[in-house]
Amino acid sequence: MPDTARPTLPEARVVTRRRTRLAPVWIVPLVAAAVGVWVAATRILGAGPVITIQLATAEGLEAGKTKVHYNGVDVGSVETIRLSPDHLSVLATVQMAPETEPFLVADTTFWVVSPRISGANVSGLGTLISGAYLGMAIGASKTAQRTFVALDTPPVIAGNQPGRFFVLKTSSLGSLDAGTPIYFRRLQVGQVASYALDPDGASLSVKVFVDTPYDQYVNPNTRFWNASGVDVSLTAAGLKVQTQSLLSILVGGVAFETAADAPLLPPADENATFTLFDSREDAFRAPPRSPQTYQLLFTDSLRGLSVGAPVYFRGIEVGEVAKIDAQIDAQTLRFSAPVTITLDAQRLGIQVKDLPPDADLDALRREFLDRLVAGGVRAQLQAGNLLTGALLVSFDVYPNAPPARIDWAHDPPRLPTIPGELQALENSVASIVKKLDQVPYQAIGDDLRKTLAELDRTLASARATLDNADRLVGNADRLVGNADRLVEPSSVLGAELATTLQELSRAARSLRVLTDYLEQHPESLLRGKPGEAK
Repeated sequence: MPDTARPTLPEARVVTRRRTRLAPVWIVPLVAAAVGVWVAATRILGAGPVITIQLATAEGLEAGKTKVHYNGVDVGSVETIRLSPDHLSVLATVQMAPETEPFLVADTTFWVVSPRISGANVSGLGTLISGAYLGMAIGASKTAQRTFVALDTPPVIAGNQPGRFFVLKTSSLGSLDAGTPIYFRRLQVGQVASYALDPDGASLSVKVFVDTPYDQYVNPNTRFWNASGVDVSLTAAGLKVQTQSLLSILVGGVAFETAADAPLLPPADENATFTLFDSREDAFRAPPRSPQTYQLLFTDSLRGLSVGAPVYFRGIEVGEVAKIDAQIDAQTLRFSAPVTITLDAQRLGIQVKDLPPDADLDALRREFLDRLVAGGVRAQLQAGNLLTGALLVSFDVYPNAPPARIDWAHDPPRLPTIPGELQALENSVASIVKKLDQVPYQAIGDDLRKTLAELDRTLASARATLDNADRLVGNADRLVGNADRLVEPSSVLGAELATTLQELSRAARSLRVLTDYLEQHPESLLRGKPGEAK
């Protein structure tokens, strides 16, 4: 039988099944990776700028913890802290928040906030618990910047505080410091922002900030003065004490004011420059107008006289002491002190009446001074303050002063002087002591001793005489007794004898009284009896 009878079997065919390359088990890691990439990309794209801040020291700062605050809001954090390449400073890398991108400009400032006491300001006490952080002030520049140098001290004035800055020029800083208050009519209206020594080293520039709306009261005629401490003056009108506030006594202060009679001007420009005077009196003192310089030659002690001491003419201030020197005359070897003064009567409001339009003021001034000196006007040092011993120069009329003239040939002209009150008192005391030294105390004592010896001998003789008188009286009494027996008491002879004996008895008692008094008061021989007319 042929093989065709055999049943035909279907041909087997190998079918290759397509296999998936990624197993389901990989789905989860891939999704996780995709999410991680998305998160990383989102973080990178959403992160703020990274800046570098150069600091003097990293004291109080810690990488990963120290924050950057702007108006109390956290706007960044310090990522790393490292030394600068020159090892002189510290570089802090700071991750800022994305919204700070527009704020990071050229004049944006950073500083370290930590506990600080400066002037009247006490700041950063909260950092005692939270730790130091970096403060930030946004600048107004349009230039973006990523590297900054931190300020050494925090700025006193916030960037958005309304007000204006002014610059005060002074030769001495005194007790002024950043944060020192500014006063206007004893109301605190600002504070000292900063200070710096001028390039020439001759003065300092103090930058002050006056808050709005008080800054409108500062105009070109406004005067600033140092209001630190207490201004005490003791004058004939009494004790005068001037101060702004208790705070100004403790930490100092600056006050400003515009004279009431000054012309009303528009407010001064920002950063306008003013002079900082030492006191309110100096600030409002009128500028000199044609001051005249003279010299006074004193031989008194000038202890207590200083430059700036007032010069009075009959109680009216007419000038001040400008210079004090010392010299020795080579011929007489006498020491003297030339004192240069400036007289400016016009500045003090002294006016000349009936002045002709074409008058020669210099000639009129010389004639006036010559006439004053001829009338006895002299300069004298007088005590201006009994407590401090300060001296002043006073011109007054002394009719008994020796004749003198103004030395117009001297440059500056020299005015005549007389010794001061203290010097005159010392001269009087010296004259009295000299006269007392000339009294012959030894000879007077010897004479007094001799006189007393003579007085003793006189008293002894008087006592002997008195004893004889007593015996004589006794004999007289016995004689009277015998006479009484011989003479009739009622006769004329008996009466005369009794009267004679009574007078003799009174004379003896008087002599005894005199003797006793001289024994008790021997000086009566020289001075007489007390109470009697001499």
